[in-house]
Formats: sequence, structure tokens, C-alpha cells
Amino acid sequence: MLGRTVNVIGGGLAGSEAAWQLAERNCDVVLWEMRPAKSTPAHTTGHLAELICSNSLGSDLPDRAAGVLKAEMRRLGSLILACADEARVPAGGALAVGRNEFAALVTKRIEAHPNISVRREEARSVPDGPVIIASGPLTSELLADSIGKIVGSEYLYFYDALSPIVARDSINMQIAFSASRYGRSADEDGGDYINCPFDVAQYQQFVSALLAAERIELRTFEQEDPHFFEGCLPVEEIARRGFEALSFGPLRPVGLTDPRTGRRPYAVAQLRQDDAAGTLYNLVGFQTNLRWPEQQRVLRLIPGLENAEFARLGQMHRNTFLNSPILLDATMQLRDNPNIYFAGQITGIEGYVGNAASGLVAGVNMAKWLAGHEPIVFPEDTMIGALAAYVTRADSNHFQPMKANFGLLPPLDNAIKGKRDRFKNYAARSAASLEVFAEQSLSNPQFDSLE
Repeated sequence: MLGRTVNVIGGGLAGSEAAWQLAERNCDVVLWEMRPAKSTPAHTTGHLAELICSNSLGSDLPDRAAGVLKAEMRRLGSLILACADEARVPAGGALAVGRNEFAALVTKRIEAHPNISVRREEARSVPDGPVIIASGPLTSELLADSIGKIVGSEYLYFYDALSPIVARDSINMQIAFSASRYGRSADEDGGDYINCPFDVAQYQQFVSALLAAERIELRTFEQEDPHFFEGCLPVEEIARRGFEALSFGPLRPVGLTDPRTGRRPYAVAQLRQDDAAGTLYNLVGFQTNLRWPEQQRVLRLIPGLENAEFARLGQMHRNTFLNSPILLDATMQLRDNPNIYFAGQITGIEGYVGNAASGLVAGVNMAKWLAGHEPIVFPEDTMIGALAAYVTRADSNHFQPMKANFGLLPPLDNAIKGKRDRFKNYAARSAASLEVFAEQSLSNPQFDSLE
């Protein structure tokens, strides 16, 4: 069956990873990507794997859940992680990339692969034959209608929002300062983040202005169920939860000392490098749906950003995802149609690397299925397996997207009190489990190229 062509719909992180895994296993792949001929409200380029919300792929520390997931992906030959490592920019213990450099790398390698043909047009319906649908949360209406007819299930949606991006040379470094929390991985310039410190009065003024600012109204069809995913809340929604909510969220000051005072600030807005040249910085955790003139007015109340020039202002958009616990197996295969796999944020997996991981799972399993083998389920004590298990077995009545976290993993055999020690044990168990799994289940020379 290996001679059959697989259609992969969507050239984001998940679709690019799925196409790569298939191609590396000698499958012919047609990768559908409608951009740049038809764009979305959130994309700005025609590159594959364009990052939207942030340029950070999360923690790369070995005892963090996101770091464990990255280690697993590197072990399994992930294209996305290889390109991210090459396009890396300073971000302390996180893996952040120059977003244009990263997307250009992924695009170049996908387009150069002899087993992949990139088709730059909209997939308006689900094609016949083997297909991986990784169309993302911004799935076009025609394709969504086609998917809906196949799965026979009502779609759910939540809202996602983009953070503003500021020109580096417009930040007042007489007030702002460079540092990473707790002094981690400080570079020669003093740190990987630019920090804007608030005192109590400045924080109160900012929160009051944020709450009073005018927001973009939801369109009529979006007002039916306007709920937000907790992992990407607009800052104005966080502020509505209480005066101190932001200071315990994206403005938390822990691990930072203002060099002007020698003390920890009351609150801190952090900016992270967004491009390889270091000319652009994004406001970390500052997703927002304020009207653009209001954004500029309110955000310039942040100490150090009084003269900020914005390369991009925030916006909010509707995201679509499946009720995966009803529809999918942990192999990412549609239960009622073995020809169809899903991957990416449309499945309810949240986070850049988690989305890429679901693409890897779908690509590996489609290749196995085409070779006449049973699709495989990744061990639940690995982060990849835990994510796949969650989105396919969660309570379908209260299903919400989920990102990598240690709470998804089965308990350790021995109780360990310290959180850091417990996390290290989770990481070690994951690495050992994945190694055994890779040797036993991912080393078939007929189609697999991991070794």
C-alpha cells in the first residue's frame, strides 16, 4: 500500500511535521496550503509553519513539561524541532525563534523533499483516499463544512488572541531593564527579556485604563458562545477577574529586581525578542482584543513604553476544534473512517510543539497503516502519548484544549514530595519509556527512518 499518495491539508506546524514524517518513510505526499493565495485573519506570510501568537515554543528546560516534549520530539527526528533549534534566538530557558527565519527554514526543507509536492490552493473539501487533516483552528468555511459532513459532530470553538510587537529602539531603557527571572541564562547584554517595572500607582493606573478601554465587538455569529481558552486569555479578560489578577499572571514580578531600586517591582511587563536581528520584541502574555487606537494608548502606560512604536497590534480571532474524545483514537485516526487522520490544534492539542507532536503521531501512524501495520499508541508516560490520550479520552461534555503538563502523566511509582525532584523523575521515566517504545515500535526498516 506504500505507493498510495497521502494528502495532508494544512501547512502549519502539524501539517508540515506530518508531511515530513510521511515523506521520510517513502510515502508520496501532497501538502495543501491555501496561503498566500488565500490568507487568514491571523497570518501575514505565505510561509509554511508560520508562527502566530508568539515566537516562543515554550520552556526547553529538561525538568519542565514543555522541555520533556521537545526532548521526545528531537529523539523522534522532528522537522519542526530541528528548524527551531537552527533559528533559535535568546530567551533564557525557553526555545524562542526568529519567526521569519524559522518558517522560511521549514518551507525550504519541505519544498526540497523529493517525496513532497506542495499544492498552493485551498482544499475546499476532504479528498478521497488517505488524508491527514491539519487545517488548524482557522479552517476555512468550505473545508469545515466538508469535515462536518464526515464526522457528523457539532464543532466547538474558542477564541485566541495575538500579542502586540514593539520596535526595540522605541523602548525606554532608562526605565526598562534586561534580565531573565532569577538571573537564568543571562547573556552579555544582561538578560534575555526586556522588563518594564510598575510601582503600585502605575499598576493601578494601567489596570483601570485597560478595564475602561473600548474593545472590538464580536460579530453576531460569534456571540452565540463567546468563551475563551484559559491558556490564551486576552489581558483585559484577566484584568476583569480582579485588581491583582494581572500581577499574578502575565505581569508577575517574581525573580526580577529593578536595578534602579534594588527591589522587586510591584508588577512587570516582559518583552521577548521576536526576530533574529533583535529589532522587534513581543509583549509576553499580552494577547488583547482592544481596538487598535485604544491598544496604543493603554500599552503606552506601561513604564518604558511611553513612546513605543508597534510593528503589530493585537487582535482576536475565532478558533475551531473538534470534539476529539468522541471522534478520534489516540493514534489520531478517525474512528469511523480509517482513511482519515487529524492533527494539530483542530484536535484540541494546544501549544506549538504539542501541535507538531500530533502531526508526528499522525504521520507515523498513516505510514504504518499504508504499510499494512496497525497504527501505534504512544505510551501514556511520555508527554506525546499523554497529550494524545487526553484529547481522545477527556470528558466530551466539558472538553477544552490542553497543552503539555505533568498533570497529564500517570503518577510515579514512588511518592516524591519536592516538585522539582518529582518533575525530574517524570522526565527520566518519559525518556526511558520513549527509548524502549522507539526501539520496539518505530524501527521497521520497510518504512521507518528514525534509526
